Amino acid sequence: MSASKRKGTGWETAVVDYLRANGVPYAERRTLNGAKDRGDVAGIPGVVIECKNERAITLAEYADETETERRNDQAAVGVAWIKRRGKGSPGDAYVLMTGEQLVQLLAAAGYIPTPGTPR
Repeated sequence: MSASKRKGTGWETAVVDYLRANGVPYAERRTLNGAKDRGDVAGIPGVVIECKNERAITLAEYADETETERRNDQAAVGVAWIKRRGKGSPGDAYVLMTGEQLVQLLAAAGYIPTPGTPR
């Protein structure tokens, strides 16, 4: 296994462990799916998580990749969980999503009206 693959696998495992420790008991690493990739972490129905542990952070690339994986999985929400340099815990990492995804989550959590419904 290459050093970059080990680094990525380690980050995926850390994210899964963090999710399990914080109320997501079925979180697990996904197997590779080739051209129809569906993200790195499963276990939350309707959510795709793409994990990134790279020296150079490329937000646009991550957003596009996560959206493709969200569609491949037919999930409602897709996020990229990006390791923050100098921080070991996934709790200190960055989580990237589109504004549309954030509005959907806020509506689902009851903070705002469902998009497209009158107030």
